[in-house]
Amino acid sequence: MDDARPAATTGRYIGQRVARKEDTRLLTGRGVYVDDVGVPGMLHVAFHRSPIARGRIRSIDLSAARALPGVFALVTADDLARFKVDMLSFFLAQPVVPVPVLANGRVTYVGDPVVMVVAQDRYLAEDAAGLIVVEYDEEDPVVTLDDAKTGALVHPDTDSNVAAATGAEELDEDLEAALAAAAHLETLAFRHQRISQSPMETRGVVAQPHGSGELTVYLSCQGPQLCARWFAQALELPQTSIRVISKDVGGSFGLKGQPWREEVAVVLGAMLLRRPLKWIEDRLENLTAANQAREQEITLRAAFDAEGRLVASHADYGLNNGAYPQGADSNIAVMMFLWGAHKLPAFSFRARGWFTNTVGLAAYRGPWAIESLAREVLLDRAARRMGIDPIELRRRNLIRRSDQPWTTPMGLELTDISPAECLDVLLQKVDVAAFRAEQAAARREGRYLGIGFATYIEPTAGSTGVAVLMSESAHLRVEPTGTVTAVVSTHSQGHGTQTTMAQVIADRLGVPYEHVEVYEDDSSRGGYGSGAYGSRQAVAGGGACIRAADLLLARIRESAAHILGVRTDDIVLRNGVLHVTGDKPQTVSLRDLADIAYGDPDRMPDGHAGLEAQYRYRPPPITMTSAAHACIVEVDAQTGFVKIRRWVTSEDCGNMINPAIVEGQIAGGLAQAIGSVLMEEVSFDARGNPTAVTYKDYMLPTIFDVPEFEYHHDASMPSQAEGGFRGVGEGGCIVGPPTLVNAIADALIPFGELELELPLTPARLLAHIEQRPEIARPKPAEASEAPAPAADAPADPVPVAAAAHNVPAPSAPQEPFAPASGARIDGGWKFVLSTPMGPQAFDGRLATDGDQLSGVFIMNMDEAHFTGTVTGNQLKWDLKVTKPMKITLKYEAVVEGDTLTGKCKMGVFGSAKLKGERVKG
Repeated sequence: MDDARPAATTGRYIGQRVARKEDTRLLTGRGVYVDDVGVPGMLHVAFHRSPIARGRIRSIDLSAARALPGVFALVTADDLARFKVDMLSFFLAQPVVPVPVLANGRVTYVGDPVVMVVAQDRYLAEDAAGLIVVEYDEEDPVVTLDDAKTGALVHPDTDSNVAAATGAEELDEDLEAALAAAAHLETLAFRHQRISQSPMETRGVVAQPHGSGELTVYLSCQGPQLCARWFAQALELPQTSIRVISKDVGGSFGLKGQPWREEVAVVLGAMLLRRPLKWIEDRLENLTAANQAREQEITLRAAFDAEGRLVASHADYGLNNGAYPQGADSNIAVMMFLWGAHKLPAFSFRARGWFTNTVGLAAYRGPWAIESLAREVLLDRAARRMGIDPIELRRRNLIRRSDQPWTTPMGLELTDISPAECLDVLLQKVDVAAFRAEQAAARREGRYLGIGFATYIEPTAGSTGVAVLMSESAHLRVEPTGTVTAVVSTHSQGHGTQTTMAQVIADRLGVPYEHVEVYEDDSSRGGYGSGAYGSRQAVAGGGACIRAADLLLARIRESAAHILGVRTDDIVLRNGVLHVTGDKPQTVSLRDLADIAYGDPDRMPDGHAGLEAQYRYRPPPITMTSAAHACIVEVDAQTGFVKIRRWVTSEDCGNMINPAIVEGQIAGGLAQAIGSVLMEEVSFDARGNPTAVTYKDYMLPTIFDVPEFEYHHDASMPSQAEGGFRGVGEGGCIVGPPTLVNAIADALIPFGELELELPLTPARLLAHIEQRPEIARPKPAEASEAPAPAADAPADPVPVAAAAHNVPAPSAPQEPFAPASGARIDGGWKFVLSTPMGPQAFDGRLATDGDQLSGVFIMNMDEAHFTGTVTGNQLKWDLKVTKPMKITLKYEAVVEGDTLTGKCKMGVFGSAKLKGERVKG
């Protein structure tokens, strides 16, 4: 292992449970949320929404709504047609299908916004929305994943309902042979229900236009800098003309990672009407029209040898993208991390994301979490069938620290994961033998106790392959008062980043924690950053603060030494006071030094005024967090209710900035995990109508459902990132579900193997206990039984054109290679390659010499050269890339006139559709 790893030390503030800076403001009702914002002349917005899931709009009658006193405007898609809007994904890429801001000619899900009503207050706006009459030609909707595979096209202009695709197009014969020949083959097939993110604060926006052409947007979001950049690119406006302010945010969990249709409609409406507009999503809208997540299915096969060691595995996966996903997705991360911590020799998969007539897909805390659920449940089942203790089965297959570096079949290079070691710590805290004795005694009394275990690894603070996540910034300044102001690109959704970033800065500088003020709420302050996304803020934001603090401290010491006539090495800053060491000790307050820096800069080194520094930090490509959890439950055989008796966590998140905040993040994720396993479910009837539209039907866990958690931390292995930090924000939501499911399954094993059909409601558990399978829903088809995709269904891709777009990607239908003669190939081309982040455009040149082809792709000031072959008008070439992993991309294309069509094969990542147009002139 790398000896240069940061030391696992606890400083004066780093590692301490200091009181959060945010709490006094929030607990006394002085927080500022979007609904607290009011500006002069502000009008209010409500939306008339589609009551049907699919159909054509025949007519819209606005007359009654327009006649209502207090109604200022009624805005339709036609009114917004003057604006050019690109509804970008989170990755700032084009969507795979056009996304209208308001429904334009068609509606595609119940809740689709059709008309924006602008009125003096929200009450009038709601009344007016109810008076609008829209006539539809209703069509049969595509609601489920099964519907998507066989039903009508959700978007008539597409070739299939496949929104995104990755994985091998055909089964690997060698892998299939290994699965068939293994001593034991375990198959797990299940569907995960759809989930609403259900943030405490719903979405909200206030858009305030200014006479100068500038726009201020108050937005509940995950990162004001990212959202300002999103608006600027989506609307083709200078980014300096759009200021996004996001003060306090009452949770997001992925929903607010980017603006979407309603927020954009309000911004365009404000620009159109030249009046400030405000929209606050109500809870009915949030449960029916806000983007949702998690509806997916998986069939996972894993083969073991006679000793229980993994031999090979295959996964078949499908994800409901809804009608307008915030980013078309087949969830490559599921496959990246499914066996990422295990010694698996061979793996292959097939994954598809499907369009349906339901509300679109958004992120949700740990979007790839099904990988841990499927894997850990399968491991428990396999252990029971093989007669191996489930803990021992994990130990035989987990990658230990001593095994690293390790490269997975997906090409993921692992250097510092520790799930096996976390499991070791966990087993020191949980007496499994004593529990088994208690379990046996309870069963004799007719009581059913169970214990579940799960391990996982979590990728945090990724900085490779996703351009918007590459870096974070920090700008520090010592004010004339001696206090330290920090403008950072982090953003709290309840994470306590104003506290943790202040701890890092205070610790590194040597100033009191109380003297550091952190600002992260305004895109016009500081530099660009993605904010709260991907468990990155401690790693990336903390790293930026450390580097900036080091630069500032060097400036402070140099300045003090110059003024005092001593060596820089003789200056130490402690508790906001500069100490001169040596024979003639003296002290100077930081405030006194700041007075000189701002008021008498001639006394400063080189006459430079002020005390400030900034740094943009790029963390390592991926910083891994590891954990193991154990849960003990009791299931009431008479009622089907589950009581969680104990939950123990063992976490390796490196050096902790504030253990209390780490534990809060784990607890929040586990609460959501408990809800997803036991009660939460977004559901639809056959016509696409949502049937869980209030919290009476969409059940959330309460304080009575969530136990006290026991936390155990292992900071013996700091990360490679600055400060040795690891992210932890999504972990509880990933490892929690399999831990709880395995505990319930263990409790009920006397009644047979538990069918995994989420949520595990009392009715479903009673059906298992009483052997009444008719209560449960049908099992999903096995992978071999799933309907075959149409011949023209998209294959799968990964961005390529050099290592410039370094992420695997979805694809579109393959084009047939039609023979032709006399094709003109040489010259400049403009290419578009379909990717999971959306279409990627780049330039290129092709040249031929007989049957030899040479060329170059040009993107983002980078070039990738290649050679290949020419047969008539058919081209073939290979391109080797190293990001996000080493892979050879195999291209095939055909040239007809001024058009090139083809595909790029990328091994297990499938293939991407390639299009080219000749550059004329």
